[in-house]
Formats: sequence, structure tokens, C-alpha cells
Amino acid sequence: MPDSSKTRWLYYWLPPFLWMAMIFYFSTDNFSGENTGSYVEMILKLFYPSAGRELIDWINFLIRKGAHFTEYAILGTLYYRAFRGDSASRWDPGWAVYSLVGVAVYAVLDEFHQTFTSHRVGSIYDSMIDFSGALSAMIVIRALSYKNSRSD
Repeated sequence: MPDSSKTRWLYYWLPPFLWMAMIFYFSTDNFSGENTGSYVEMILKLFYPSAGRELIDWINFLIRKGAHFTEYAILGTLYYRAFRGDSASRWDPGWAVYSLVGVAVYAVLDEFHQTFTSHRVGSIYDSMIDFSGALSAMIVIRALSYKNSRSD
């Protein structure tokens, strides 16, 4: 465990900030639906050469929404870890609430950022998917902490 307070702060808070930077990059035109769709099509055609446009678009949609859910589940987990810090406690609902608020704010800001790109649009529905990913992460963290406390 890092010993200085500055080192501890970096140890716990650098990961969520780095992950937020990754999310920001994922929200650029480089990861627009058109760009990811071409990769999905190429891979899908390897395994299913007769795949039609509708199937390709549907799979691309599912992958993109799954990515929203997953990247914000990770962010929620990293926030929770940062708020928990050195605490020996396994679960604190306050840390979960702070984590969810942080995710909600960043999800809305991320969608707002997308309105300034050429090939992306901001969507409140994507923010809801983002929040549900973080909420799911909090439920998993709570369940695991409950399970671990029962086995102690």
C-alpha cells in the first residue's frame, strides 16, 4: 500500500481518470457507428458470409450498446474503489451513491461531448445504459461483499 497521501490519492484516483480519458477517446468519430460497423461486417462475413445488412447493423448496435454498459460498469467499479480507498470496510452505500452520481454526471457530459463530433450524436438513452452498467456493478460489488462477509 502506498504510504504518502499523494501517492495514495494517485493509486486510487488515477485509474478512474485514465478510464474516463479512454471513454472520451471512444466517444470520438474514430468509434462512430460507421467505423465500428465496417469492422463488425468484416468479422461477421468471415464466419457468416451470407449475413445481410440488417443482421450486420443489428449486431453492431448490440456491440455498441454492450460497450456502453461495460465501460461504465468498469468506471463505476473504479470510482467505488477510489472512494473506498484504504478503508477495511467492504461495503458502504455512500461510496456506491457517490460512484453512481459520478458516473451519471460523466455519462451526460460524454453524450454532450458527442454532439460536437461529425459522426456522433448525444443520446440520453445511452446515458441511461451507462448508468445501468454502473448500477449493475454496484449490485455485484454489494453481493460479493455480502458473500465475503458471510464466509468470514
